[in-house]
Amino acid sequence: MAVQQQITTVTTSQRSGEWSTGLCDCCSDMGTCCCALWCFPCFQCQTASHFGWCLCMPLLDPCAFMAVSCCMRSSMRERYGIQGSTCGDIALVCCCYICTWCQMAREVKKQTTSGPQQVHVVTQQNTHNSLGRGLYKVSKAFHREAGPC
Repeated sequence: MAVQQQITTVTTSQRSGEWSTGLCDCCSDMGTCCCALWCFPCFQCQTASHFGWCLCMPLLDPCAFMAVSCCMRSSMRERYGIQGSTCGDIALVCCCYICTWCQMAREVKKQTTSGPQQVHVVTQQNTHNSLGRGLYKVSKAFHREAGPC
């Protein structure tokens, strides 16, 4: 009896539907808040760059009536599976501009430093030579890489 085995790895990200930190959780990452305090335009450009956007996009916010911030927040919610609405994003950006940017920076930092979950799928095929038929058995083993908290 011959046995063939194939291992396939599928990578997924964990999505909770919520922001990893609250809007006013500056104490959870003092470095982020200090960077925003001392040089907010640089902080915005760095956050946009880490998110994968052009680093100069936030500099257009004053000319575009904060549309860049609203679009980035909506895009971030969509990418990371966070619940919310465009109207909510607009309200938060208009009322709590700096806190909103700090929350977005913390989320990008958390999403890029926490390792994705890997799923290993092991497929075995047992064949009987005289019959030429296969018997398939699929087993899944979950393995999660330990990343920094």
